[in-house]
Amino acid sequence: MRRVVFFLVYDKQGHVGGYVEHCLRELRAHAEHIFVVSNSPLTTDSRRRLEAVADTVWERENVGYDVWAYRDALREFGSDRLRDYDELILANYTFYGPIGSFAPLLEEADAKTVDFWGITDHAAVVPNPITMTGVMHRHIQSHWIGVRRSMFTSDAWRSYWDDMPRIDSYDDSVMLHEARFTHYFESAGFSSWVAYASAHYGDQHPIFNLADVLIADGCPIVKRRFFFHDPIYLDELAIIGKRVLEQLEEKHYPLDLLWQDIGTTAKPRILNTNAALLEIMPDVDLGGADPSDLRVVVIAHVFYEEMIDEIVDLANTIPGGYDLVVTTANADKQTAIQERLVELGRPDDDVRIVGSNRGRDISAFLLTCKDVLESGRYDIVVKLHSKKSPQNGFNSGRHFKEHLFQNLLNSPGYTTNLLRLFVDHPTLGMVFPPMIHMGFPTLGRAWFANLEPAKELAARLGMRVEFDETSPLAPLGSMFIARPESLRPLVQAGFTWDDFPDEGQYADGGLPHVLERLLGYSAISEGFHVRTVLTTHNAAISHTLLEYKVQEITAGLPGLFREQVELVRRYIASQAESPLGRAKGLVLSRTPGLANALRPVYSRSRAAYRNFRAGR
Repeated sequence: MRRVVFFLVYDKQGHVGGYVEHCLRELRAHAEHIFVVSNSPLTTDSRRRLEAVADTVWERENVGYDVWAYRDALREFGSDRLRDYDELILANYTFYGPIGSFAPLLEEADAKTVDFWGITDHAAVVPNPITMTGVMHRHIQSHWIGVRRSMFTSDAWRSYWDDMPRIDSYDDSVMLHEARFTHYFESAGFSSWVAYASAHYGDQHPIFNLADVLIADGCPIVKRRFFFHDPIYLDELAIIGKRVLEQLEEKHYPLDLLWQDIGTTAKPRILNTNAALLEIMPDVDLGGADPSDLRVVVIAHVFYEEMIDEIVDLANTIPGGYDLVVTTANADKQTAIQERLVELGRPDDDVRIVGSNRGRDISAFLLTCKDVLESGRYDIVVKLHSKKSPQNGFNSGRHFKEHLFQNLLNSPGYTTNLLRLFVDHPTLGMVFPPMIHMGFPTLGRAWFANLEPAKELAARLGMRVEFDETSPLAPLGSMFIARPESLRPLVQAGFTWDDFPDEGQYADGGLPHVLERLLGYSAISEGFHVRTVLTTHNAAISHTLLEYKVQEITAGLPGLFREQVELVRRYIASQAESPLGRAKGLVLSRTPGLANALRPVYSRSRAAYRNFRAGR
């Protein structure tokens, strides 16, 4: 086959992920000409990298979605020139591949006497899900359509593209091209073949619903959407994303390219859910790669100097040793900490006095220890602080501290397992415990008043990342283990002490709380991925309570979980339409402490109002 590939890319900021280069480089052996059409202006670097793997890189205005992009690219290439080829492939950037090699797929396709073909198809749907009437015909999916000369030199082919109407929406692109293409040409007498056909798998949409089965059968692609689609959809069909991730690892797909790309596309909490990026580890060393060669620094802000023993005990679980940098508030505390470190056999540890206590542990980390983070001397940084949280009450404060300390540095075996994650996964940028929910009103609202300030700051720092809508994927409590380079946007932001609030203004919406929620997003923006970590002991505590909470919320609600969620959201939206509802929602979301304080008064007022209404 003399083959030409037309490959569509699009990114609103003009970036092209390395996974596209990888795909085109692997296609290079099977195509005489690769024509990349970009529906957006490319950055200089992206164009340079594409030109290294493609013969033509052509930019156009983002009009008409992929449909008009293919139409215009075909016109740009020229029909007479196209006749020199045996096969045309129309493909796009919406998949990762090849998983293994494209060679087996193309060899099988070459042996088929057909006019056009695809990797996967979507079964017919009745009624059409877009128009809610008629039928959406079975169709080869547009991420990869191969067309032979017998078809692309035909009058039907020319008419199809010449008569293509205006494409103004995603639904238009499906209705007028993807769902139409196969039926149109089969009705015109052309024959087709699908490598991994829906009829064979007994599923309407096997490339998504049965992704792991197709990969096991040799399918060389997986849809990018698999990692950022609605987790409730995966839940409904019991689709296990971790299986797919494990298959990609087993088949040696370069996952660093996936993480570098998907971080700018997926909302981090959705990715964390779909890929099941929670590591639950025992206190026994599971074996494997040796993490003791990692150069580790522990940076601990110790305001409560009596907690230095506890901090050192935690750090001593690190295999291979560590350097310790302690920050504290004043000279008296510095002296007390230094004396205790000498007694603990650590006379050479670095104990620093912060320039100000504005910003507490966050500013101490980013400002006082900026030189450590930028030194290049360390592979891993462990951020801790002497946490007591007296304002939260004894039980809640104790649990919060244990949740952070235990899930990061619980024992020598556990810590070894955790640090091994960084050895096994070169693109792992940060780990931290999952969002605390016992004793704290975080579920569904942990942004509180910090979302918009976080978006504004991220934009100012040039961070490319999607934002979760309700709760961030973040180390609440600001303790984590990370690669120093994953923190670059925040370390190099140029903050000063004056940017941080004093003690009287320390609240949601202020810089410390915003930065706390941006830590994981910083790592993702730098091309890393993040994972959450739990001990087996804490996993049991968390999961059983979460299960009970979900049951209490959904008990009595009709329908499947998706319908229950929509019902609750509609109710909340209706409540928010009233002035009282808006005020209540504002207090609940932004100042949960005030909400708790006002709840008795609100309950009595509501009861009095209901009694009044009932008596009228």
